Parts: sequence; structure tokens; C-alpha cells
Amino acid sequence: MSQMKEERGAILRRRTKHDDDLPDEIVLDIFARLPVKSLLRFRCVCKPWYSSIANPRFITTHLLNHNHHHGYLIHIRNIPKPSSGSSRSSGQVCTLTCDHTYETISVFRVPFTFQSGFPYFVGSCNGILCITNYTAGSKVVYLWNPSIRKFKRLPDNQFRNMTFGIGYDSQNNDFKVVGISRNFSKSNRPPEVWVYSLNSDSWKRVELGISLRPNVLYFDGNYFKVLPFVSGHLHWMFKMSGGQERHSTHMLLSFDVISEKFKQLQLPDDEGRGSCETKFVNSFKGKLALIKFESGAQAAQPHGVLCSIWVMREYGVIDSWNKLCVLSIENINFCISFTKDGLVLVQKGSLPVSTNGEIERKYKNVLIDPETLHEKEIGNEVDYHFDVTAYMESLVLLDGANVVSY
Repeated sequence: MSQMKEERGAILRRRTKHDDDLPDEIVLDIFARLPVKSLLRFRCVCKPWYSSIANPRFITTHLLNHNHHHGYLIHIRNIPKPSSGSSRSSGQVCTLTCDHTYETISVFRVPFTFQSGFPYFVGSCNGILCITNYTAGSKVVYLWNPSIRKFKRLPDNQFRNMTFGIGYDSQNNDFKVVGISRNFSKSNRPPEVWVYSLNSDSWKRVELGISLRPNVLYFDGNYFKVLPFVSGHLHWMFKMSGGQERHSTHMLLSFDVISEKFKQLQLPDDEGRGSCETKFVNSFKGKLALIKFESGAQAAQPHGVLCSIWVMREYGVIDSWNKLCVLSIENINFCISFTKDGLVLVQKGSLPVSTNGEIERKYKNVLIDPETLHEKEIGNEVDYHFDVTAYMESLVLLDGANVVSY
């Protein structure tokens, strides 16, 4: 027994010798493949590990190793206001689910509140959630990383009536939030465009750089949906009316987050015969997607709409627009997003019913397979305001400036 203790002590002594330690580059390579939760614990082991894990280069390497591990959806919903009648929101709750099975992984509160309006997702990029408030007043914008329990309020600006998007500048290892006026009038004034850089922690004004048609009203056509970040570009869909146009037309703007330049992308030529046409853009399996809604005689159900889905197979190549499918959807409230596997997530609403003298309408979320057209109802009945975006874990914001831990 004493001999075994001596041998075990010798092994422990050998393991503590620096000559027998693994090289630092191998240790960091192992760390870069581990989940965020493990790395947060390892920061407490020693000062060298603490500083190495917080190093921006390591955070970027860890991000690249895990960037293909998408497969989560995160939902946000409001908590009802307290009965006291306070005008301040009582908070919001997020639910993290697997986007394939839609099973709930965790439920947690949003660690900040808004004085007015309700929150909605600007987008999700490399583990960072960008959230702002839907209100006619001034905008407040947050970056939030739930996996490391940290958030950051962006510097205030006099933003009003702006639509935001978030993207990653891979050349400068920088996250950028871009805001553009939600509508701009016929006065030929260009829209306001602001770009926030996480590296500089500041906003700057940039020019649109695109000639606009005279006497035309432009207004946001993406209806507070998450703006797609595809191939290093953010995308906005604007609807145009007035001027020489007899009917409303659409304009698709693309913003390169590296060069900070706008360009206009041509939409596929697909004139429908239905009415109440709506178009917006999204991301489908990492590619730019166009969703078009039509109601009218073409819909199979009396309360249905036709949903045409187009995908740009090769980014920037107009001829690569390809019609993926056409869905006939009954009682749709709005299309939310696509899952990693390409399923369409929509919200449906029942017809209004009278309950105790009050008109009510209930909502549910449904996954639709665009190939088989199979529909699967997921979760329980949900509130009208239901926001969702893709999500992944990361270490971004771990030791950033003006970051709040909770």
C-alpha cells in the first residue's frame, strides 16, 4: 500500500513539472473546441488561462470552430404589465429551443428593460443578440450574449423611425449595427444611415450613395422582421409608391459591412395575379431568400394566402434567383423565419371569436416543410407579439468595454 502511494505521488510530481506540460498552443487548440460553459469555469483555474481565454484572437478562433454548430432558435415575448398601471414594461422572457425538434432547452429573462415600447430582435450574429425597442420615440439598442451573461447598451443617439441590422466584419474582426430611416419622403432627401462599430464603440453617419427616384415615397417593407446577414451583407426591403408608378414596387438594398457601401439588388421577375402583395427578405440555409405573399383567387383556402419563396443560389448573381416553392397557407398572421433545416416557421391566427363580450384571437406557431408541405404545430398558444431569431453560443463581449455582467 505504501509503495502505491509513493508511485502515485511521483506521478503527481511529474505532472506538475513544467517540462512535462503540454505546449501552450496545444492547450489553446483544445480549449478552442470546448463549449462556452466549460471555458468560463476554466478561467478560474489560473491567471494565464484567464487571460488566454479572454484574448480577442482566441475568441475569434473559438467562434470559427463553432460557427457551424447553429441549430437553436431564441424567442422573445413580453411579460404583462403589473396591475398597478405602471407605464414601464415589467420585463421580457426568452426561450431557447432546438430548431429541429423545437424542444425547449432553457428559459431566461432579458436582463434589461425599456422605458417605452416592446423589444424585438434586430438580429443575431455569431452569438450576439441585438435588441431594440419598437416605439415611435427614441431608440435604445442593446448587444447581449446570454451564454456568458453579459450585455452592452450602445451609445445613445437621436434615432427615430429607424430599422436596424447587425453583421460581422470578418476583415476587421468587428461587429457592426446599421440603422437606416424606416421611411423617407418625396422631398428627395436621402435617408439617414448610421453605423455602429463595436471596436470603436461609436456611431458614425454614412451616405446611401444610391440615386433615388424623384417624387417617390420609400418605406420599410420588412415589417420589423430580422434583417438577413448573408455573404457579408445586410439587406433591407423597401416599398415604393408615388411618382410615375401606378402600383407599389419594391427595392432591395444590400450593405457591405466591410466597405460600408450600399448597392441595389434586382429582384426576380415574378408578377403575381393576387392582391395585397407583400415582399420581405430572410436567410435560407445561409443564402438570401425572398418571401412573397399574395391573397386572392389563387389561394386554395378562403382565408388563405399564397407564399412564394425564392432563393438566390449564388450571391449577387441575379440570374441565380430560383423559386423554391409556393405554399398555400390558411389563417397566416405572419411568416417568422426559416430553421437551419429549411423549414418555414409561421404564426397562424384563428378567426376572431367573442368571449364574454370581448373579441379574441388566438395564435399558434407552425413549422411547414416546403418539400412535403407537411405542417407541424409547435408549442402552445402564443401571444401576438412573438419574435424569433437563430442563435449560437460564443465568447464575444467577454471582456469588452462598458459591458455589464448579471
